[in-house]
Amino acid sequence: MGRGKTLNKIKVKGKHFILSLVCLVLGFMVAFSYHLTQIKLQNEKRNLSGTQYEETLGLRNQLIAQEETNRKLQKELNQKQGEVLKNEKNLSKETESFLNLAEDAEKYRMFLGKVKVRGKGVRVTLSDGAYDPKEDNVNNYLVHEQHVFKVITELYISGAAAVAINGQRLTSHSYIVCNGPVITVDGMPYPAPFVITAIGDPDVLSSSLNLTGGVKDQLVNDNVVFSMEKEDEIVLNPILGS
Repeated sequence: MGRGKTLNKIKVKGKHFILSLVCLVLGFMVAFSYHLTQIKLQNEKRNLSGTQYEETLGLRNQLIAQEETNRKLQKELNQKQGEVLKNEKNLSKETESFLNLAEDAEKYRMFLGKVKVRGKGVRVTLSDGAYDPKEDNVNNYLVHEQHVFKVITELYISGAAAVAINGQRLTSHSYIVCNGPVITVDGMPYPAPFVITAIGDPDVLSSSLNLTGGVKDQLVNDNVVFSMEKEDEIVLNPILGS
């Protein structure tokens, strides 16, 4: 009986040993497999991180290159803008010069009587004096070319831009001839009264003619009837055939 129990115990212990050994082997295999799996995952992670790094580095290099290109383009843009500004200034100067030339040309055309002009000015009327039976020489009561010349000269000196006699525009080539009671302006005869219109500053023109001892007083002393009015608008047509 005692021997049988001892054998049974030995058998039981042998089974336990085999089971323990199997469990140990299985545990080792599981642990080894887990370790291999972790190593594989880490290698894959390293490979993935390396790929992303290369992609990131490539994108950064592209960004740096693009920024360098942008800086070059910005420099070129600034240079072009400077050239445009310089050209605009030159064009502005040229435009100003052209405007000045255009203004000068307009003034010359106005002085030559080639264009219609309008503006403020004065209207001077010269009439023959009243006849005096006691006076033997009737010419002492008539308006002569020298009287007209005095008025016209004073008007031009005072800044008149355009002058006309009875509507006939005067130019630098105009001529006035007295023939008895008639005055001829550039070949066109006009009887008295003679109306002289001038475009300019009305106050300046009238003050110049009304100076004490000036044109007005001289004409009145020659028995010429002198009258003058300021006008808000005087229109002078261009000279025909000019």
